[in-house]
Amino acid sequence: MAGTDWRNQTTVTELILLGFGELPDLKILIFLMFLVIYMATVAGNTLIVVLVVTDQHLHTPMYLFLVNLSYLEICYTSTFLPRLLASLLTGDRTISVSGCITQLYFSCSLACTECYLLAAMSYDRYLAICKPLHYSTLMNNSFCLQLAAGSWLNGFLAITIFVLFLSQLIFCGPNEIDHFYCDPIPLIELSCSDAHLSILMDFILACVFTLPPFLLTLMSYVFILASILIIPSITGRQKVFSTFSSHLTVVTIFYGTIIIVYMLPKRDTLRDLKKVLSLCFTVLTPLVNPVIYSLRNREVKEALSKAVSKCGFQKHAETIRQ
Repeated sequence: MAGTDWRNQTTVTELILLGFGELPDLKILIFLMFLVIYMATVAGNTLIVVLVVTDQHLHTPMYLFLVNLSYLEICYTSTFLPRLLASLLTGDRTISVSGCITQLYFSCSLACTECYLLAAMSYDRYLAICKPLHYSTLMNNSFCLQLAAGSWLNGFLAITIFVLFLSQLIFCGPNEIDHFYCDPIPLIELSCSDAHLSILMDFILACVFTLPPFLLTLMSYVFILASILIIPSITGRQKVFSTFSSHLTVVTIFYGTIIIVYMLPKRDTLRDLKKVLSLCFTVLTPLVNPVIYSLRNREVKEALSKAVSKCGFQKHAETIRQ
């Protein structure tokens, strides 16, 4: 509607997130599923944050990155899952335009920050595996904190610029977004003012702020894989690959589904598929991160065992150690 005369039309102040459509028979089931996922995500990531902060042995670059990632995942899922749960429970699918832009700002900022954090974590693993003798010199806690802070700053700076353009748009036509959260392109498509600059800015920022960390992540894992393949010991190769594969799994799910979702053609028949794939990087990744990155890790298990022991649950501690 960008080419119409919007001056004589009523400005839209509320939008409707269609979510997963009208599914009255499955609404309660979907609500319970997302409630359990949200609670498990928050609990798992909070556990990682608490363990790393309270255990001095985990105050290393790798775990400092994990704390940032876990805290980010808590914030990320909290930007849209509580709103989705409330919508499923009450049936109210409306959201104000300002509320939608606010949700978009935080969700996109956190997603962009995650791109940089994953790149920093892949670089950390590259140094640990490919340059183990120089690791402590090249990756100390101070440099780790600088990388983490830079990730947060770049992520929020990128989307702040985009939202400034987005906030200038006028909405006066259709007000339905066929998604379960406020996605940039569907929101821009509802604008009845000229949105070409916002679309261009979205593309430029996506290339400038997300392509470099993706390429850095990809390069780091290529070098890591090459280093693993030349390890002479099969046992050593399996041990290193075990850690590497868990990181690679998260990165593949996160980037793979994002690329597929935004590269698929805009067809009505693919809308539901896009929603399902969007669940992978908005819901699945934050849920499995604590398990893949940390709870399978021996050092984290030992920290958890100590924490349980301090609470007086010796039997449970022995079970975790095993």
